[in-house]
Amino acid sequence: MKIHHIAIICSDYQVSKKFYTEILGLNIIREVYREERQSYKLDLAIGDDYVIELFSFPNPPKRPSRPESCGLRHLAFAVENVEEKRTELLQKGIDCEEIRIDEFTEKKFFFIADPDDLPLEFYEM
Repeated sequence: MKIHHIAIICSDYQVSKKFYTEILGLNIIREVYREERQSYKLDLAIGDDYVIELFSFPNPPKRPSRPESCGLRHLAFAVENVEEKRTELLQKGIDCEEIRIDEFTEKKFFFIADPDDLPLEFYEM
């Protein structure tokens, strides 16, 4: 029917929480600390749509390479205006790649990295 959510494990919960909420502007649905796992679980939404579970675990392994490691390659966010989103992120101190054009759709896009170097794409709709 549709994708329900995407789970991301971070190495520094407070840094990633700030990045996804204050920099990217995702809304917090709920935040839970699971004592038995020594793990936070933060449910995040774009508007009212639940999209990301952000987890912290003690000593998670690092991502093996960027961006062509096995598993999730990147996460893409739809935006109305790529130039405006890139300018907004640059003003917040985020390193942004240059805007490119998708050779098949002719749509604009660019990438940034989250605090754990997970590639995040912003794609103009």
